Amino acid sequence: MELRTLTGRALDAVLDDLARLRIKVFADFPYLYDGDFAYERRYLEPYRANDGAIVVGAFEGDRLVGAATGMPLMGHSDDFAAAFADSEIDLGDVFYCAESVLLPEFRGRGIGHAFFEAREAHARELGFGKVAFCAVVRGEHPMEPKGYRPLDPFWRGRGYIPLEGVIAQFRWRDLGEDSESSKALQFWLREL
Repeated sequence: MELRTLTGRALDAVLDDLARLRIKVFADFPYLYDGDFAYERRYLEPYRANDGAIVVGAFEGDRLVGAATGMPLMGHSDDFAAAFADSEIDLGDVFYCAESVLLPEFRGRGIGHAFFEAREAHARELGFGKVAFCAVVRGEHPMEPKGYRPLDPFWRGRGYIPLEGVIAQFRWRDLGEDSESSKALQFWLREL
């Protein structure tokens, strides 16, 4: 297993594989995302143009088996920035850790920690004082697998706290559904 930090033009080499990886991993609970490759490529396109963007790839040989992304929050979706409208947080001081996706057979090896450490170090190098991410909020759900463990303890252990009232709304189609529905995504934040 090798971790590679990619920025700038080096991102081009992994964006297609990252799109496929997002579709595969986010199909699992709690996201239940019924992904579309064309949408994923459009979603990832801003990473090419943003000088502050990063992809931390986990590779087994040449195969991308996991990745974590990030960029300044101001360069990301207006849907996410809008969630901070009633907060006193300066969005210009927030680096956004977007997805962390890792195939199940590679979990439990410390890669999740390495993903956060690399993005946090990148954010510090860029002069950011805060790092945030968001995660889908699911109540009881018939597709929740037996023994499912939320990642809240992992995130808290890394120093992140949920921001009360800072919740984004994002739309996607769940597996088995005919149309998109709105999902709540709770923001978590850590001071660097």
